[in-house]
Amino acid sequence: MMVSVMHVDDRRELEELDLRLRVLLPETYQDSYEKLEPVAMGSAGLKYGPDGRVAWDQIWQTFCDLAMAGGPPHKGRLLEPGSRDAIDAEPARYEEVVDEICRGITLASELPAQASERPGWVSVDCYSETMASWLLRAIVMENVAARSHGRELRLPAAPHFALDKEIKNVITVIAKTTHYWMGHMSRAQKSAIADLFAKMSASSPLIEPAYDDGPAHRSFSGGGWRDIPCLSVKAAVWMMRAMVANNVLSRREETTLFVPKNPVSDPNGVIVARTVMSVHRLAAIRELA
Repeated sequence: MMVSVMHVDDRRELEELDLRLRVLLPETYQDSYEKLEPVAMGSAGLKYGPDGRVAWDQIWQTFCDLAMAGGPPHKGRLLEPGSRDAIDAEPARYEEVVDEICRGITLASELPAQASERPGWVSVDCYSETMASWLLRAIVMENVAARSHGRELRLPAAPHFALDKEIKNVITVIAKTTHYWMGHMSRAQKSAIADLFAKMSASSPLIEPAYDDGPAHRSFSGGGWRDIPCLSVKAAVWMMRAMVANNVLSRREETTLFVPKNPVSDPNGVIVARTVMSVHRLAAIRELA
């Protein structure tokens, strides 16, 4: 009798998970995300305008599939904000990096961007709180650090960022995710996403990695994340999506799943641990774990 009840409950959980993913994913992925392979496209080269500066609005004709949908993450390893010590050591270079990232974001996504009051971040003005919240989840799954508060989205900056590497990475990831949000999602779906975020937040706060961006700001160098080995890339992708659909930020590097550590929103990691166990159980039912 107990086996039958558990079977029914498991099926309902999987159906609810699928429903949430269909709400979160652009329509083009809603019937294909289970089959998508994380195959990367070739990297677009930089193009320069008559003024000798990068023409960030002329580089991309198309984008790789979203990591959220099962595509390849934009970065193989997490791109993090610069530390306070590094910023203080090269303030002029840091200002140059921030200025170029902000210029590129505005050209590529048409979103206003400026230096954040928080060291190590640039601030992007989104059209709505829902947009900022969705971009946050999508960008973190691309292995680029992000934060959001209201309509503000924060993306990383550091004095060591190079034009054709990290600066391009940040601009590409906001261009890519904004492209899908603006061009592939209807107003009705965005409203459904807002409702889903509200529903999830009513049950549990969004759990994201802790960053110390106060006066003693430093980079956590991955210290805000806990790594969980998975059996395969497919298993890591499946569990990553399922974690995010349960209001826990997540990302992956190859076959390793990363989940956040946050002593403020999740003391002792209870919420994350409970969610990982639940998601792992469902993955095992799907014969992925």
